[in-house]
Amino acid sequence: MGNKLYVGGLSYQVTDQQLQELFAQHGTVTSAKVITDRYTGQSRGFGFVEMATSEEAQKAITALNGTQHEGRALVVNEAKPQEKRERSWGGGSGRGGGGGSEPGGRRH
Repeated sequence: MGNKLYVGGLSYQVTDQQLQELFAQHGTVTSAKVITDRYTGQSRGFGFVEMATSEEAQKAITALNGTQHEGRALVVNEAKPQEKRERSWGGGSGRGGGGGSEPGGRRH
């Protein structure tokens, strides 16, 4: 098991500091980050916490998963590696176009 945890179901008012304090009750927190929208700065309702050891991470999962925090049920589990995502607004270097009966794809 790894040391990095996914934390879902966070209240939109929870800060990095509050997230760190919540998990510090169960071991040494090396980092705590609430994920925010890059344009609005609004919390997205989830974050990541990194514990010092995998044993502390497991202890935090056992203690906090499914518990209520600020009126919402927390989902705490081991974070999965981030998948590389394709950009939806383009990407790739293919060139489109062409067609027609003359060389170079021009039509008259």
